[in-house]
Amino acid sequence: MTKKKYAVEIKNLKKSYETPKGKLHALKGVSFAIEEGEVFGLLGPNGAGKSTLINILAGPVNKTGGTVKVMGVDTDDDHAAVKKMLGIVPQEVGFDVFFTVEQALNYQFGYFGNALDKVYRDEVLEMLSLSDKRHVKPRMLSGGMKRRFMIAKALVNRPRVLVLDEPTAGVDVELRREMYETIRMLNKQGVTIILTSHYLEEIELLCERVAIIHEGKLIALDHKDKLKKKLKMDKLEDVFVELTKK
Repeated sequence: MTKKKYAVEIKNLKKSYETPKGKLHALKGVSFAIEEGEVFGLLGPNGAGKSTLINILAGPVNKTGGTVKVMGVDTDDDHAAVKKMLGIVPQEVGFDVFFTVEQALNYQFGYFGNALDKVYRDEVLEMLSLSDKRHVKPRMLSGGMKRRFMIAKALVNRPRVLVLDEPTAGVDVELRREMYETIRMLNKQGVTIILTSHYLEEIELLCERVAIIHEGKLIALDHKDKLKKKLKMDKLEDVFVELTKK
């Protein structure tokens, strides 16, 4: 029997913060694994611990306990190697004030310690329909194009795993559909996708397996259809509401 290859393995992940009122336990021993080549849905209401988990994976937040591996590499053992295998598209849209789209991507290669690859850069611009915006400053782009620019920055290091945190927030319906096609295309190229979204219909459309986090705990992890069947519901959104209600 062939052993499954995991793009991400999370075991007993914990994160606590000291507050004036005592310890806040943001993650309480979360464990799950994401297979290579999956489009995996990570769900949770606001304050559930979803963003904390993503920030631990990305590096800005240090975990309190547990292990995190990306493509078999422990983040504690070789964070630099993990950084090169990950692409993170944060929920907040950030942009470069002084540089054009092309210039910003050029500098992004250096951020990952890579030499500038103009051919690949142009492929990314073309793939995300940003070629005609290459000499425009990101702050002048529309909301949807800013999202595309953020994805382009995340793709510069040719990531094996791409985390998309609310990638279609504030995007109109037409651009949202184009974004879905981009996600499918990247996945067909072998990129493992971790997708978070408040639009449950897009999780249902794009993902097979989903994990639901609530109050710092993993409360569900399964194929979306099995979750719906288990709770005798037709929509993933109804499953989510039922499992996360107080």
